[in-house]
Amino acid sequence: MFGSVVVPIKALIINVLSLSATFGAMVWVFQDGHLAGLLDFTPTGTLSASIPILVFCMAFGLSMDYEVFLLSRIKEEHDRTGDNTASVALGLERTGRIVTAASVLISVVFIAFATSGVMFIKLFGIGLAIAVLMDAFVIRATLVPAFMRLAGEANWWAPRPLRRLHERFGLAEHVPTEAAVSAPKDERVLEDVGAR
Repeated sequence: MFGSVVVPIKALIINVLSLSATFGAMVWVFQDGHLAGLLDFTPTGTLSASIPILVFCMAFGLSMDYEVFLLSRIKEEHDRTGDNTASVALGLERTGRIVTAASVLISVVFIAFATSGVMFIKLFGIGLAIAVLMDAFVIRATLVPAFMRLAGEANWWAPRPLRRLHERFGLAEHVPTEAAVSAPKDERVLEDVGAR
């Protein structure tokens, strides 16, 4: 979608870091029993085997939505200006509040699961709330912009065959502006006038 090999690899690595921290927090709370009194549960010393899989699927999907939303805006701006630093800053500025608000709203729903008397639902809700909040506040607001700023133009690198394939069949994030579309037409008019 973005015509890059670096951006998707970065997204996968950062999502693995985010999910690892989420699973660590789930182990600390539910397996080790911290906050057991506050959340009103009895720790068993284990986690249900299906919970990490469900949390992974849901959190990975939500984080990829936020990633595509942020990167789409950055890519649009980069295609328009060619300035990586300004593109990252503007992309974060334009999408940051929306991503933060969306993550807080969905986290409230997930935290409401903590009121359940069923341990499975409680663990699922708290795990997803941690994952979403960590992704929005730590990953999307800090790590992704920092990585993209440091990587510079390498963000948009792809091997030549993949670059050609993307240019031919890929989805474009940038629609040509009127100035870019009208320039060739103006040149044709000048050529016609000169020929007469």
